[in-house]
Amino acid sequence: GHSVTPILPALVPLNVREEWEELLMGLSLKNIEVTFYDGDKKVFTDFGEMLFTHFGVSGPVILSASSVITGIVKERPVRLSIDLKPAITDEQLDERILRDFSKEQNKAFKNSLDELLPKKLIPVIVMQSGIKPEKKVNEVTREERQRLVKLLKNFDMTVTSTRGFNEAIITQGGVNVKEINPSTMESKLVKNIYFAGEVIDVDAVTGGFNLQVAWSTAYAAASHIQ
Repeated sequence: GHSVTPILPALVPLNVREEWEELLMGLSLKNIEVTFYDGDKKVFTDFGEMLFTHFGVSGPVILSASSVITGIVKERPVRLSIDLKPAITDEQLDERILRDFSKEQNKAFKNSLDELLPKKLIPVIVMQSGIKPEKKVNEVTREERQRLVKLLKNFDMTVTSTRGFNEAIITQGGVNVKEINPSTMESKLVKNIYFAGEVIDVDAVTGGFNLQVAWSTAYAAASHIQ
């Protein structure tokens, strides 16, 4: 018979471990860079838009990443690192923060990030930074500022699992493509058996590619059925 690779949800939102994530529910981030790590190994990186939900994260870059990490996260957690300011270096970000601090030097740290970050994200960043919320910005040390820069360039979360099939756009896995004639979609093992669409172990990123796979394989199969 045919070999079938494990069926998993793909192009699917992700669950995260952090409880503070719920504070960000509904927040959409644009022009950010996400990187996923399996231990110390980088397994996926992309630039674009993402969304925080009541359970974790979603949005275009997250859905694309899910197809790469779905098999990994089934076995163990994966680290998601978000660069909130990918267009500038650590040094440039530090200079930007210094400029913002210099505008009102007696302002409390918790009120100093309005021009740098979305309002909803600020309380979480303040909490994660380890800098006292009421501390005046002219008292923030160089070490604390560098810690803030590192946090903004590496805002980490722990992905524990994907959402279920009911929330997935496609599935990953299926009949091994090596056992199918790509010209006719007929089985190489059993005559007059044809395959098409998601039953085949083929999946792609968002953008209509998966629909094209479904249409093209269905057309090829239908054209060759005797």
